[in-house]
Amino acid sequence: MTTPRRRLSAILHADLAGFVRLVENAEDLTFKHLRSARAKICQPAIESAGGSLVHSAGDSMLAEFGSALAAVKAAIDIQEGMARFNEGLTEEQRLLFRIGVNLGEIIVDEDGHDIFGDGVNVAERIQVMAEPGGIAVSRAVRDVVELVDDYIYIDGGEHRAKHVSRPIRIYRVRARECDPTLPNPSIPLRGRLRFWGADRSGRKFGFDLEFDGLAKPQQRVVIGRDSGQCDVVLLHSTVSRRHAQLVVERDNKLQIEDMGSTNGTLIDGVPIATGVSQPLEPGARVKLGDIELVVRYD
Repeated sequence: MTTPRRRLSAILHADLAGFVRLVENAEDLTFKHLRSARAKICQPAIESAGGSLVHSAGDSMLAEFGSALAAVKAAIDIQEGMARFNEGLTEEQRLLFRIGVNLGEIIVDEDGHDIFGDGVNVAERIQVMAEPGGIAVSRAVRDVVELVDDYIYIDGGEHRAKHVSRPIRIYRVRARECDPTLPNPSIPLRGRLRFWGADRSGRKFGFDLEFDGLAKPQQRVVIGRDSGQCDVVLLHSTVSRRHAQLVVERDNKLQIEDMGSTNGTLIDGVPIATGVSQPLEPGARVKLGDIELVVRYD
């Protein structure tokens, strides 16, 4: 039996935020724009950085590079190119990619022209934690890549990811005009907020919210067990009648506040104090009683 070939590579994983919504609203136009963006922006950026596009399927892309510096350069070039591309589109038609970059060992499938392994899996999980139109990288990438003058790293904290046993610390790549003293600068979020997960027994729970509605002044969404007092109902014995509430603050950031629940509210395993709002970033894991939900912006 042939031993699989392994190598150390930088992996770029990209995914189009809100793909289902875009297709639902304008299917033919979305695919036309997506094909154009891949041909004119994504593939040239990957190739000019010395990388190779492993595969692209639907709304996602996977690319491999010989160095982390090349992968980050390609990610920045893609997002800068997409910003220009989106200027010619209406707000509802804009394509916002999330990009995750990781440095790790991969398994090479020569016959299938594909790559697998922990390095690829972590890149995909990091991509989920990136903001729409943004870039997130692993600690390994941050440690070896010095950004050009126009960009800086913003510490995105540690996150728990599906099927990854260890916490993943991520860093967001931001243009320097963002204030580096802020750990998580805001971006103009649009579309849908998704909260999906399960309790300890594996029973599924989840809900979606439209960001525009939540961002209205004084608008709050209460989560709890009591349908008469809550906007979102989670029928579980460990969830309080009025457990927590969501709100978008003036800086356009999503916040969550525990409302004095019996079993508490945790973000990435850390309990939050009652009555004190805490930010929710893409990829964060929110635990309400025994229900753990992953936050995603589409």
